[in-house]
Amino acid sequence: MTHIDTEKSSVVFKDEESDLFIVEPEEERRLVRRLDRRVVPLAMFIYLLCSLDRSNIGNAKVLNDTTGNDLQQTIGLSSEDYTTALMVFLVAYFIFETPSNYMLKAFRPSRWIAFLMFSWGAMTMCLGAATSFSSLTAVRFLLGMFEAGLFPGLVYFLTFWYKPNERAIRVALILACATLAGAFGGAIAYGVGKMNGTGGLEGWRWLFILEGIPSCLLAFLVLGLFPDYPETARWLSEEERELATKRLQGLASVGHSKITWEEAKSTLKEWRLYLHYTIYICISVPFSSISLFAPTIVSGLGYTGLDAQLFTVPPYAVAFVVTVTISWLSDKYEKRSIATSACLFIAGIAFIVEGVLAPTAFKARYGVLCIAVSFAFASIPPLLSWLTANLQTTGAATLGVPMNVSMGAIGQIIGVYIYKASEAPGYPTGHFTNAAFALLGSSLALVMRTIYIRWNRKLGSNDREWRV
Repeated sequence: MTHIDTEKSSVVFKDEESDLFIVEPEEERRLVRRLDRRVVPLAMFIYLLCSLDRSNIGNAKVLNDTTGNDLQQTIGLSSEDYTTALMVFLVAYFIFETPSNYMLKAFRPSRWIAFLMFSWGAMTMCLGAATSFSSLTAVRFLLGMFEAGLFPGLVYFLTFWYKPNERAIRVALILACATLAGAFGGAIAYGVGKMNGTGGLEGWRWLFILEGIPSCLLAFLVLGLFPDYPETARWLSEEERELATKRLQGLASVGHSKITWEEAKSTLKEWRLYLHYTIYICISVPFSSISLFAPTIVSGLGYTGLDAQLFTVPPYAVAFVVTVTISWLSDKYEKRSIATSACLFIAGIAFIVEGVLAPTAFKARYGVLCIAVSFAFASIPPLLSWLTANLQTTGAATLGVPMNVSMGAIGQIIGVYIYKASEAPGYPTGHFTNAAFALLGSSLALVMRTIYIRWNRKLGSNDREWRV
């Protein structure tokens, strides 16, 4: 049986009389379009709700602060208490991301993701009842525990459905929902802020309650509609299931494949993966600090009260467009490492400019913030697509993806501490720290690219190439 490179040809198997199966290019394109209509929108919507529930504490921190009804003043949080509540959430992320991927494989994606969704929605609503630092911190830990598995789970899930050169744009569309959540979150907070005092509740309490309800209710819809694996998708015809499964042979994870201890040990010992993880740590510092402190940063640009919520929208809206565009280009031209490095370099330079501008140069700093946010977010999908393209077994993908995202929690914890209230409105420590990590990540991506290129030169004609 002759092997055919499915990256260069859509033929997977050949001849009806043998085991071989022919994939017509047009049929494959039609199938991918159908997958995109079912798989991607649901994943995007789920991650949008998750991102809203994750980052709304940043909005709650300054919501109605001019009237003394924001989160910090209402329950008597110091700046250190608030930072600790953020950090505890990220500790839960670090602990539970990898185990969650194994649970996803054991219980099926639809069941596990629906369970997570209902649980984090319930925890978000419970945040609206927080009355002290201890209760806020405890619920934030539980929220982190349930949200931890979603993003690595979705990235892993895509490996069951798409080829390596099809993933970055899909990961980008999912991840870009975090930027949409930032935009919607600011707009929602602006509207909910006007409910301050309704029913005897502060606006920030209403924000947590109203943003938690959709996740709880829609979890039941996800349970029934979210697909599991191509080979079990009843919404595909028998021919489509066969095509969806066989076009990925040798290229992607397989839903029915069992994970072995030998695969796990081999993945843990691969030093190259730790370089990928280090790059992701570098990305996670600006990702975390921007997501959690955007309203605070914007308030330092001269906008206060509800206006601080509204002016968080444009940076995230621009970031959505840039993230999707960069990811589409990285897939189209197979330049994931270059896209990652270039985006981090641009973000790093933008953070430096942000830090050296005069604190009162509000308009210039706001424009530069849009650039920094956009390219910091845009660097993540190509990097994750690059990683999954170089994980060659189901076991490696099951462990490698969540380990990568879990390691990112180290960077996210750093991001929690760098925007100091005492440095408002310039926040030099925050901006320069983000710049340093972004530029380091950019350099490491080029190092990793060089390593793969050198390894490819030593491969035999039948060996699988490392993706760059």
